Amino acid sequence: MAENTFPVYKVDAIVQFYRTEVLTGQEAKHFTKNDITPSPKAESIQRVYMRVLQLLFRFRPECHYTVPLSENLQHPMLYEWVSPIMSVYMRMCEFLPLCHVFDFSLNDLLNPKSKRTIVILSAIQNYLHFRKQRMETIADHQQSFRSVMDRLQTYTREIKEAERKIEKLTTIPPEQQAEAKELASALSELATSMQHEYQDVNTMNEAVAQCKTEIAELSQKLTQRRVDVTSLKDELVKLKSQIVESPEELKNEMERMKENVKSIRMSKELADERLVELQMLVQCAGQVEAEIQVLLKQQQDLQGSMCKTNQQKEEVQSLAALYEALQKELKNLSSEEGQLKRALAMKLDKESKQQIRRQKKKEVKDQHVKNIYGQYDKIHQKREEIVKMIEESNRETKMFREKMQKLREKCNQQTQKAQEFYERLLTTLEQYNKRIESIVVETNADTLKMKSHF
Repeated sequence: MAENTFPVYKVDAIVQFYRTEVLTGQEAKHFTKNDITPSPKAESIQRVYMRVLQLLFRFRPECHYTVPLSENLQHPMLYEWVSPIMSVYMRMCEFLPLCHVFDFSLNDLLNPKSKRTIVILSAIQNYLHFRKQRMETIADHQQSFRSVMDRLQTYTREIKEAERKIEKLTTIPPEQQAEAKELASALSELATSMQHEYQDVNTMNEAVAQCKTEIAELSQKLTQRRVDVTSLKDELVKLKSQIVESPEELKNEMERMKENVKSIRMSKELADERLVELQMLVQCAGQVEAEIQVLLKQQQDLQGSMCKTNQQKEEVQSLAALYEALQKELKNLSSEEGQLKRALAMKLDKESKQQIRRQKKKEVKDQHVKNIYGQYDKIHQKREEIVKMIEESNRETKMFREKMQKLREKCNQQTQKAQEFYERLLTTLEQYNKRIESIVVETNADTLKMKSHF
């Protein structure tokens, strides 16, 4: 005990702790510092140990007084005082190693010492502090486990909804399959027609470019002709000023000039007609360009719809991956649940076997009692036969009968007490089994969290 792993508290702190955390009612009021120092009281220390065992293991103080001995034991009253002390001693020997106290003796119950009791009580106090912290963490783990289970349920619902959406998105209804086929054929026809129209547009653009080059050449020729006409007019003016020749020559020159003007007018009219034709071709090209722009807009709309369908496919793939991950988690949880069910089945089998054993013991007891009652009836009959011979011993028989009556009453009382203790034991066993089940569930939740952290 020189190298403790727990702090040794002061007496006031120990008394305050056991008053608030362990003892209740009148026991907490009457528990004082004088019960520990300078000379500890054995009864109060034993009571504290009983309450600690009740708090930790749900082992009531009444259970310590049951004597699980055989019926044929002589003088069972002698064991009534020893049984609670031995029961507390055995339970404390099993419990105190958890508190790092390995040398608990019977003298610590019958004749406790102050330093020794302070060390043991401080060890139990330290363990109770640790237990309280662990209970709080376990409660937090339970709350987190419940939240995780709620999330799991929401995830499963979302997975089912996503599966339904995926089925709706992937499967085309029979009513719309014909329309989908028609749309696919129309899209292919549109693509082919778009390619032909692109080719036509390219040829039209080439023709328009050629027409524009021809118009530019004609406009250049017209400008040259206009320049030639102006130059001729200037020359005419000059010639008119210099003319001194005969009128016949003037007439010939005028006719030549008229023929030149006619040829220029004819070429001008031809150029105008060519311009009109080219303008018509340019208008047709503008209309074709507008139609091409409309087709381009339709193609852009189709590309946008295709992008949307691709995004929907990506979402469907992500939902499928999420669904697979959640299915794996569900499989793991189902396997753990199967293991827990197997453990519960094993426990239930053990309990059923124990109940069968108890039933057999009870039947053996009942048979033994019946045999005793049969023997008693036989003795009573024999006694009636020889009543005349033992009239002198009537007083003794009367006393014996009274004693037998008292013993019967005591036996009835003891059987009632035993029945009550048996029922209490059954209730405590059920609570203990429930506690074990809750601890198993909590440990499984802790292991799951540890797995997720790792």
